[in-house]
Amino acid sequence: MKPIEILLVEDNPGDVDLAREALAAGKVCNFLHVVGDGEAALAFLRRQGKFAGALRPDLVLLDLNLPKLNGRDVLAAIKEDPDLRRIPVVILTTSKAEEDILRSYNLHANCYITKPMDLNQFFKVVQGIADFWFTIVKLPPNGAKS
Repeated sequence: MKPIEILLVEDNPGDVDLAREALAAGKVCNFLHVVGDGEAALAFLRRQGKFAGALRPDLVLLDLNLPKLNGRDVLAAIKEDPDLRRIPVVILTTSKAEEDILRSYNLHANCYITKPMDLNQFFKVVQGIADFWFTIVKLPPNGAKS
């Protein structure tokens, strides 16, 4: 089985390290790509500039509070783009605000998860995301057109 391509859009190096460790310890073979801001996320997804050779991710883990371009704007751009909209986007953020949750779903987020503060819970959440999206859910082929 080929590794699952995951794009993590996260500006907190500590959360990046935790996500990397959790995914490495999980049962789903994956390759994690990381970008630290919203502009880099869209460049990666659109394969622009230094990301021209990037593989299309099978899943995007997106923080809402990002520099340059926030996660809400990134989510809106992904879901408005016919070439990107089928990529599942999981919001993984510290925000518990109802407004953020509602707005994310209105922008067609596939899932909204508040980052747990407990290290063990964070590991369980990240591993659960990978397990759910890649062993339970049936996704369209990577890069499929309508």
